[in-house]
Amino acid sequence: MNTSAESAAFRFDYRPAAIRYGAGEIAHLGAELAACGVERALVVAGTTTGTTPAVIDPVTDGAGGRSADVFAETTSEKRLDTALAGAERYEALDADGVVALGGGSSLDVARAIRALVAHDERDAAVASFAETGALPVPDDLPPFVVVPTTLAGADLSLVGGLMATPANGHVDEAVAGGVSAPALMPDAAVYDPDLVATTPSDVLRASAMNGFDKGVESLYARTATPVTDGTAARGLRVLRESLPTLGGDDPAYGAAVRGTILVQYGIARPDATTLALIHAFGHGLTTHSAVQQGAAHAIVAPHVLDYLFERGDCRRDLLADALAVPSDADPAAGVVEAVTAVRDGLDLPTRLRDLDDVAEADLPAIAATTAADDLIENVPAGIDVTDDALTAVLRAAW
Repeated sequence: MNTSAESAAFRFDYRPAAIRYGAGEIAHLGAELAACGVERALVVAGTTTGTTPAVIDPVTDGAGGRSADVFAETTSEKRLDTALAGAERYEALDADGVVALGGGSSLDVARAIRALVAHDERDAAVASFAETGALPVPDDLPPFVVVPTTLAGADLSLVGGLMATPANGHVDEAVAGGVSAPALMPDAAVYDPDLVATTPSDVLRASAMNGFDKGVESLYARTATPVTDGTAARGLRVLRESLPTLGGDDPAYGAAVRGTILVQYGIARPDATTLALIHAFGHGLTTHSAVQQGAAHAIVAPHVLDYLFERGDCRRDLLADALAVPSDADPAAGVVEAVTAVRDGLDLPTRLRDLDDVAEADLPAIAATTAADDLIENVPAGIDVTDDALTAVLRAAW
């Protein structure tokens, strides 16, 4: 085991949401809203999630009269104009809190809505986003409760993606950016496996790989701490057993949700994050392709780990223990095999060449975008993360 990492000094500043978990616990959403002082919440959801009775009815019923309306307009594009429309709806309803229902797209747009409704000068905030790609976040935000329906682990987070194009207004050139601030952490999170079970299997399985890789990266990132070691290691063991069941006849939804809570707990902090190279590749690929981020992770994760282990220890023993690699096996090879087995158990893509909108000639550009990602800073010291080095990883995944 990497003893230097085990004995290193660390600072752990984490301000998590209150967490409520359990089948049927959405019935207590109103109690969480009351604890936040919310009487009229705007429920932010996707165009499908927010209009599907099996999903939205338990949420509005569980709010117990504390839901003002449902804004069912978010899409995977996480558009600025959607957030602006949500902010207008919030004000028209005289709402006093936000509930985000769904996956990462709805949660990210809901975070942007919170920032926008708190701005006295909204036009100035939009202009700042157009110029810098970062939507300013005021200090005084409305209360926020998240109700995840996927396993991507975007719930206990301080950041959210956001994009704008000239076709949608407000910008002269396309902008891909987001919001980021400690105040964006939700006040409460309600995890109900019964709601997760309503998510289409293909969507859920892709999201699960994204969440799983949060645990993997939390153990090898240079920003790892003993606290995140504990939650990530336990979460990975739970997920390794539960995720491959999601495409079968007896899906372990409860275990999958519990594991997802654990692997993301503590990874998004005001002064650090434990996301690293796999997520940076995910950002690079989704910038240049329509591939879903979980599917992008599925393709590159084994190759990223191969690359890391060839060049450093990267806490392979801790990862091997978390993933239940047999003690007599080579830990690096065992970790790669375990991650590949989870990927294959989820029936996710295995090669970049199988993506319709990625050509081999695109790989250097994808590598350059990945190398410029902020998460590269969390790659273990001594690992080469130049454009050429990352292109080689992509070629291995081709």
